[in-house]
Amino acid sequence: MSYYSAAWLWEIAKVDPEPIHVTTSAWRRPRPPLHLHQSLALTAEDRALVGGVPVTALPRTLLDLAATVRFEWLEKMVERSEDLELFDLRAVEELLARTLGHHGHARLRKAIALYRPSSFTRSSLERRFLELVLEAGLPQPRTNFVIEGFELDCYWPEHRFAVELDVFETHGTRAAFERDRKRQEDLLLAGIQMTRVTGPRLDREPDEVIGRVARLLSARAPYRAASRP
Repeated sequence: MSYYSAAWLWEIAKVDPEPIHVTTSAWRRPRPPLHLHQSLALTAEDRALVGGVPVTALPRTLLDLAATVRFEWLEKMVERSEDLELFDLRAVEELLARTLGHHGHARLRKAIALYRPSSFTRSSLERRFLELVLEAGLPQPRTNFVIEGFELDCYWPEHRFAVELDVFETHGTRAAFERDRKRQEDLLLAGIQMTRVTGPRLDREPDEVIGRVARLLSARAPYRAASRP
């Protein structure tokens, strides 16, 4: 079983169980309710068993579906496989290395970019973000700015808007996760809006990241402190 049927067996997608998608190494006549696919390139690494049923391995299932489904759905399937502790970045990258001509290759590579170790250090992420901000014609933010008792990575005082730059996509501990949320709430209560930009996301989609920052900035009316008598 393969494609949508394999995704259903791996429990990474809820789909109609029919038609049943099957991949074979030789051409065969269509036999409803089977939807047949032919591939001569399946290796032992591309095969698995789920509940005793022969199925394409999870990386191969993701690759095949990457060529046919919406990118948002592909991202959700990758995320679901991580939730189920099935996702193996090394196995996916090994598959991509030997399937350069596959139609789903580029889209799957993009979908897993978030799971690769970031190429940014803290300082290089800040430099790259500031370069993109200035290239886009946005006002230059203050960096490492302290307000309301918090140090903000990038801050536009006139808009009361901040960007937090995250090198790692995980927070490490539950306590750190909770502190981050409370910090963001405290800033909102002080009238400061904040968004987060991760290294992997800036690597993968820099234009979209800066475009969203520009829209968020434009939505924030310039702030002027009340004049004192």
